[in-house]
Amino acid sequence: MSQIGEHLRELRRRRHLGIRALAVRSGISHSTISLIERDRISPSVDTLSAILDALGSTLTGFFSGLKSQVPSSPFYAARDCIEIGKHDAISYRMAGVNYPNRAILMLHETYAPGADTGETLSHHAQEAGFVIAGAVEITVGDERRVLRSGDGYYFDSNSGHRFRNVHDGPSEIVSAVTPPTY
Repeated sequence: MSQIGEHLRELRRRRHLGIRALAVRSGISHSTISLIERDRISPSVDTLSAILDALGSTLTGFFSGLKSQVPSSPFYAARDCIEIGKHDAISYRMAGVNYPNRAILMLHETYAPGADTGETLSHHAQEAGFVIAGAVEITVGDERRVLRSGDGYYFDSNSGHRFRNVHDGPSEIVSAVTPPTY
């Protein structure tokens, strides 16, 4: 979906900021911002969040701004599922970006071999999902377990959590987060 770069550029221009000024504010290089705005690369959630923070916006607000550009439908073709991760590391494809008053974040996650979400993170939500291919080590608080195809999880996201692909090929998860945190 090529609207992310266009929407980001429009948001930056409305705030009368040049790319270099936004780079200084966000800590993201001006070349990366330029590539994102031209839809040459898909930003990671962290990168997009840092840029939006510098623009005084949020991920939720940013994606809700795309709603008017995409008609609402209960069905989403693969091309309509927005990439909000890094396609070559951890891909997070999101369904329902334009659904009005969305209460669930529905994701198809693909982890490249060795991909890792890094340090544990926490936020105010609940998460659930199923591993549909491969093997993913999931850490929640002090507990750690390797889940394989068919295994599921459900936890309170206030607990620090981390995901790591321990399979020699890609691993896939279908997950839901409520309330949607991005």
